[in-house]
Amino acid sequence: MLCDSPKVPFLAQGCEPDTERVSATFAVLGAPYGVPYGPALLHCDASNAPDKVRERSFRYGRQIGHYDFDLQGTLFGDTGATCVDCGNLPGTLDVARNAAAVTSAVASLLERGAIPVVLGGDDSIPALCVRAFDAYGPLNVLQFDAHLDFRDEVNGERHGYSSPIRRIREMPFVRRIVQVGLRGSGSARPSDVEDALRSGNVLVPADVVHDEGIEAVTRHLVDDAPWFVTVDIDGLDPSIAPGVVAPMPGGLTFHQTRGVLRHLCANTRLAGIDVVEYHPALDVREMTALTIVRLLTNVIGTTARRIAR
Repeated sequence: MLCDSPKVPFLAQGCEPDTERVSATFAVLGAPYGVPYGPALLHCDASNAPDKVRERSFRYGRQIGHYDFDLQGTLFGDTGATCVDCGNLPGTLDVARNAAAVTSAVASLLERGAIPVVLGGDDSIPALCVRAFDAYGPLNVLQFDAHLDFRDEVNGERHGYSSPIRRIREMPFVRRIVQVGLRGSGSARPSDVEDALRSGNVLVPADVVHDEGIEAVTRHLVDDAPWFVTVDIDGLDPSIAPGVVAPMPGGLTFHQTRGVLRHLCANTRLAGIDVVEYHPALDVREMTALTIVRLLTNVIGTTARRIAR
């Protein structure tokens, strides 16, 4: 699938706008889409997120050979891993067409042996990404989010940002689902929580992580199938991720989130990752974009080292 080339590639790495020609360990893909719950919500500022994250990453791209204290070495070290940026999927006003494009593009990257790094977009994106793994057997899913995302529908829409985890749970190849960072109130009704628990989802509220440490999450990250990670950036505390529509105090710290991600990437097989629900217009000094860049840098560097072992 042909994408629009990025003006500034992620981490100043190479570009390959044709997903069917990718030859790299990691492939960045912009999915600047959203599913509106009505005409008044047709515009989604999260569509601007992929390019803002790329812009913020440029500094680190220029320092790609510098020592990174998070990784105790350079980004790729001596792993031989590579990363390319495919750019953004072309935008249209056809919601169904956009959805199909995300799944098709991710599937194309998987066929090329690349690990997809998808920049959304709103929280409808995760289900579209996970659907691409249908032909690859069992898959586990780790979600960072302040909200449950288990509504069956909102205003008749079953594929919006309140429903991705329910849609993912309905996919027969998905095995474990671990949801971390939950707090406050959102669109979930008591019945949605009951449904999520009954379906086997593991729910780890943010306050449990604060009280017990990241082991409250990592003990559930079993290496019995590859893991897809979806990061709704509002799962993190607004002090480090203010650029969200629904900020909620008490979120995960950078240290906690990075710790869980590094544990997963070092000890299990990362199938892919997305980051969604970043709204640049609401950001403060690009702090949210910086947080996203640093998390993805840790994911890429740690995964590259595990693959090379």
